[in-house]
Amino acid sequence: MLLFTVLQAVAGAATAKLAGAIGAAITTIGAGWGLGMIGKSAMEATARQPEAAGDVKSSMIIIGALVEGVSLFSMIVCLLAVVLK
Repeated sequence: MLLFTVLQAVAGAATAKLAGAIGAAITTIGAGWGLGMIGKSAMEATARQPEAAGDVKSSMIIIGALVEGVSLFSMIVCLLAVVLK
């Protein structure tokens, strides 16, 4: 009975570490994709209306910072799941 409890605890820890690592990878991929889409949309908007380039640039920087902040928070949560379990 004790062996089963120990094996269950080890399997739970391994699963939590795997889930944390996969979550960190998905967070990184999502942040990269999101920043790429922001840049793509900003370039398209600037190409259509060059006179609005300053407004587009400032909006792009603000949205990029928000995406980076969310991805950093998510990465920290995933890495805490790996370390603390």
